[in-house]
Amino acid sequence: MKLQFFGAARTVTGSMHLLEANGQRILLDCGLYQGPRKEAYERNRRLPFDARGIDAMILSHAHIDHSGNIPTLVKSGFRGDIFTTAATRDLCASMLRDSGHIQEDDAEYVNKKRAKKGEAPVEPLYTIEDAERSMNSFVGLGYNRPKTILPGITLTLQEAGHILGSAVVVLDVEEGGQTRRLAFSGDLGRKGAPILRDPQPVEGAAHLIVESTYGDRQHDPIESTDDELRTVIVDTYRRGGKIIVPAFAVGRTQEIVYALHRLMVAQKLPNLPIFVDSPLAVNVTEVFRLHPECFDAELNRFIAEDNGRDPFGFRRLTYVRTQEASKQLNFLRDPAVIISASGMAEAGRILHHLKNNVEDARNTVLIVGWQAPDTLGRRLVERQPIVKIFGEEYELRAQVQTINGYSGHADRTELLDYVGQMIWPGLESAFVVHGEEASELSFAEALGELGIDEVVVPHRGQVCDL
Repeated sequence: MKLQFFGAARTVTGSMHLLEANGQRILLDCGLYQGPRKEAYERNRRLPFDARGIDAMILSHAHIDHSGNIPTLVKSGFRGDIFTTAATRDLCASMLRDSGHIQEDDAEYVNKKRAKKGEAPVEPLYTIEDAERSMNSFVGLGYNRPKTILPGITLTLQEAGHILGSAVVVLDVEEGGQTRRLAFSGDLGRKGAPILRDPQPVEGAAHLIVESTYGDRQHDPIESTDDELRTVIVDTYRRGGKIIVPAFAVGRTQEIVYALHRLMVAQKLPNLPIFVDSPLAVNVTEVFRLHPECFDAELNRFIAEDNGRDPFGFRRLTYVRTQEASKQLNFLRDPAVIISASGMAEAGRILHHLKNNVEDARNTVLIVGWQAPDTLGRRLVERQPIVKIFGEEYELRAQVQTINGYSGHADRTELLDYVGQMIWPGLESAFVVHGEEASELSFAEALGELGIDEVVVPHRGQVCDL
């Protein structure tokens, strides 16, 4: 077996790893690289391999940094199957189409600028039509249902607990008369987190590809997170301000909505309206309702306690789909909570809400997830006094609060506990990916201390023999 790392190597985004085994070539994830515009455009457009030579692809979960370049893969000649969970397939049906829309809009915006300079237009990375066509390649599987996907290669998807449908990829490969097991964590969730079941450890793996987003950091306890959320909302309400929450449409939005529902049921919040302003989040929440098989026991009890109540809907909550309804939120003068995408405040309707609210000291920008370098979300976390939105400068007078407890990623201790359950018997090597370089190196050192003989932090393009 041979592994080559093409994305999420000494960086977080663009998850993409190639496994060559038993004469087959299997792609693990095909995510969009998210970084400086020009670099991202070139890297995403030019796949680092011949798509026609890939026999199958396995998708760990639906987040765009793992799934977002699938339309390019298919457009470039890939004709194999894309194996993933049924929930991930359903999420991608909305998310890839939304991504195609963003690619078209971005190209249109760039081309207006290029036209003024007399420069030739650029093509979008892919279109809505490309995204829709790529869905023909998806094959949905259930958890813990082994399936032979290629000669001598059996795939099992296990619960990762990160977002709806997320999976740890387990591959049993027959080569030279013996079977070896490779596990790929995808992104791992937190043990005891609401909505989803806990990550399921893999037994008998010889090799592990493991994420390290929070490989050098600890989260706040899950138990105290709702209290933190309540404090932020109550304090802002008393100032007469609004709470603006950049949140990923998949996973984080539903977690925040469910937390607000719990607080409402417990009568711990003031009487203020709550808006989810994201067409994609609206669509994704409908997918959540279709997949109760992914829910944990706590959420199922919450649903059962009130004759099947909807955890993602309650009296004070409004889902905003149309652009006109979104614009009306600009005229709110009373306290409110506005949850909107994107989670790193790089695109989408959240930019309009930030533009209209960051200069008011009564308001709070609530950050509920990791923010990549060079994003508006990171600049807000750093409390830079001047932030650019749509090319215009705004003074950051609003409060900025960060709650880490809603993170969908396991922290350092949780990652080490998860890998620790896999070491015996026979975990020979671990490859640390999907983290900022400092986080990867720190986590790799900790894995070495656990007793794993070979721990590698691969560079982009690096080939490793197993």
